[in-house]
Amino acid sequence: MIQSPGSFNRTICYKPIKFKMMKYYINKILNTDFDIAVNKTREALKSEGFGILSEINIHEKLKEKLDVNFRKYKILGACNPPLAYQALQKENKIGTMLPCNVILQELGKGEIEVAAIDPVASMQAVENEELIIIAKNVKDRLKHVIDLIT
Repeated sequence: MIQSPGSFNRTICYKPIKFKMMKYYINKILNTDFDIAVNKTREALKSEGFGILSEINIHEKLKEKLDVNFRKYKILGACNPPLAYQALQKENKIGTMLPCNVILQELGKGEIEVAAIDPVASMQAVENEELIIIAKNVKDRLKHVIDLIT
């Protein structure tokens, strides 16, 4: 409760807002070797018109920077140039949300998770209907990428 300033007392009550949590990623569990999963993911991304702009090996970086042992974990920064161009034309600061990250992480021996950002979920904050249409296209392509990886 908050009391407003002034010569009289007025109490304002706020009810907690409950948000429905939207899953912010598309994922799949694979039973394969980590490096094989990375290669299959690269191929699937390429088949849907995505290039890899960046690759971060979290396992190596955390060892280098913090001297900790972390599971195998890679982040691939994927971009579909025509769709990125369309998005940038609709929203000039959308580059803050690019590229589309795809992660691979070793969950256990021979168990690898591949997950991609759900661009529709991440674009909710932007409030641009034209951008949502593009995000749905990207989501469909990323879902197809995940489905292709076996």
